[in-house]
Amino acid sequence: MKIIHNPADLCRQLAKRRKSQSIALVPTMGCLHDGHMHLIETARKMADFVVVSIYVNPLQFGANEDLDRYPRTPEADAKRCVQAGVDMIFHPPTLYADAGPLVSLHVQQLADVLCGASRPGHFDGVATVVNILFNIVQPDIAVFGEKDWQQLAIIRRMVRDLHLPVQIIGVPTVRECDGLAMSSRNRYLDAADRRRAATLSQALKAMARQAGDGIHDCATLLATGHAILHEAGIEAEYLEIRHADTLQALHRLQHDQPARAFLAARIGKARLIDNMPLD
Repeated sequence: MKIIHNPADLCRQLAKRRKSQSIALVPTMGCLHDGHMHLIETARKMADFVVVSIYVNPLQFGANEDLDRYPRTPEADAKRCVQAGVDMIFHPPTLYADAGPLVSLHVQQLADVLCGASRPGHFDGVATVVNILFNIVQPDIAVFGEKDWQQLAIIRRMVRDLHLPVQIIGVPTVRECDGLAMSSRNRYLDAADRRRAATLSQALKAMARQAGDGIHDCATLLATGHAILHEAGIEAEYLEIRHADTLQALHRLQHDQPARAFLAARIGKARLIDNMPLD
């Protein structure tokens, strides 16, 4: 496995591969966990050559967010990538000029709701850096986790709108044994907060069970989720039911509208997100 730091070097290395091999990209910010390994495993099955990018993107962090303390574990990440059969790590020191980019992408509508409502500019930063990575790596496929569903929906729309020649693969969320979605930010939780954090998935699962039992009124489903969170002393930043593709708010589940429940909450020092389909 090679570790490449310079975009021009990466382009040269991949040009040799592209003639005879398919290339998969797994974009990450590092601090790799089992959820990332599942993404890599999926990429490994779908392409001949797997590139994992590790880059903590400053454009997607707000002024009072955790850019400086976001966990960085490059040595451990490299070991995990070797074990997972990754062919190349792209770990650039920066992808921007010293003053920051003067040209970037702007996401409309899809970025105005859910996480985007409280993190203005976040998804502009995500779209910009993912587009840069696509331009450098030129992958045939790119693999993302469904835990960040809003991000996944935005990237799919970006690929569609900009006519980018890459197939986007979404991989179901990997969870701890108690249901908590795996996240690099879970390490911010102390023992008590870690136990409370499992309530997030419990609330979503209860809503999904009700939907499966034929309750289609979204207000009823949301009341169930809020009650479970309230009992654990958790106040949601948001708990909403939206169309899976357009992210438009739904008031009633319909058979022809794929719906998901979306949740964000701050528990201790961690802001955690999760989502589940409502079938």
